[in-house]
Amino acid sequence: MIDLHTHSIFSDGELLPSELVRRALTKGYEAIAITDHVDISNIDFIIPRIIKACDELNRFGGIKAIPGVEITHVPPETISDLTKEARNLGARIVVAHGETLVEPVAPGTNRASIKAGVDILAHPGLISHEDAAMAHERGVYLEITSRKGHCLSNGHVASVAMKLGTGLVLNTDAHGPQDLITDEEAEKILLAAGIPKEWVNTIFKNSKTIAGMSQKTQGTQ
Repeated sequence: MIDLHTHSIFSDGELLPSELVRRALTKGYEAIAITDHVDISNIDFIIPRIIKACDELNRFGGIKAIPGVEITHVPPETISDLTKEARNLGARIVVAHGETLVEPVAPGTNRASIKAGVDILAHPGLISHEDAAMAHERGVYLEITSRKGHCLSNGHVASVAMKLGTGLVLNTDAHGPQDLITDEEAEKILLAAGIPKEWVNTIFKNSKTIAGMSQKTQGTQ
């Protein structure tokens, strides 16, 4: 399992980065990105601390810890600048909090995040075909999620992405140890979203690509 969207106590998660990474390792993870919530108020505080934690944990092997952020509930007009700032501060993975069905995310967030060139658009809700096509063109991956509530639109996201060839990844959006999943559980979530079994490995490979563990794969298959 490679999970590129998780949270520690630096935002609304339950665990220190060290415990989150340790629990992921015992769950069989190859890599995990710590992507705590940021906006303009805390981005300069969060990223250096996650980098410091990941650098220390990576000294001891067993699992790759990747520093990242999730740009969350900000005005769409600010997403581009925040994405650039996150990368300048050293975030390896930039996730954008998409237009989920269960939270009042500002309309236009999906498109602004894609235009900003984030790595992953998390739980993008009822993403339009136009925005999904733009994500394909710009190499932005759409997320299938195991997170309660956010997962309600998994079927729609999978259907649109498969039709347009947009890359997909599977993440947990973990906030606590109970949210971490195995490869077998991840596969079931993908199949339940309507993704053919023969595409599952490619979606797993997409996560390896973002994590810097393999060459880039185009589309969903």
